[in-house]
Amino acid sequence: MKLFQAESLTLSRSVVAIGAFDGVHRGHQSVIREMVRKGNLEGVPTVVYTFSPPPRVYFQGARTLTSPEQKLTLLERLGVTHTILAKFDEEYVKRTALEFVEELSRINPKCMIVGDDFRFGNNRAGDVSLLKSYFNVQSINPICCARGERISSTRIRELIVKGKQEQVLPLLGWM
Repeated sequence: MKLFQAESLTLSRSVVAIGAFDGVHRGHQSVIREMVRKGNLEGVPTVVYTFSPPPRVYFQGARTLTSPEQKLTLLERLGVTHTILAKFDEEYVKRTALEFVEELSRINPKCMIVGDDFRFGNNRAGDVSLLKSYFNVQSINPICCARGERISSTRIRELIVKGKQEQVLPLLGWM
């Protein structure tokens, strides 16, 4: 897997998954596996576009579930070809939604996979419908655990705070 900074990768075609992917939990893994499957089917490179630190950590001071190094290792194990690790800082958050779209155009996504609640750009101005006006976008519905609850980084953090490690491990799926 090759690592890139924001705005430094150019590809003629790709399949892309975008998200914070903090924890690379089972929900994230299903998104990434679907991206890798589509990339293999199309014969094009796969790209995970992610952030360091994750936006929720930057804005809300949330606990980080995986270090950038752990995240990259887990993404590589899932078969990702390229990862863009955008430095999520004061300068990055000023970018407009259209600037983000322009950057994505440089990797020519044949298909893009995002969560159904994905937002981007300054003040979260961009959403899935805006992306769909520029790219072929597949939004993924939430992945749930056996008890029917949504698997999310927020839920995992809450379980950690409550000391419920035995419930965290199955949600992560990699420990």
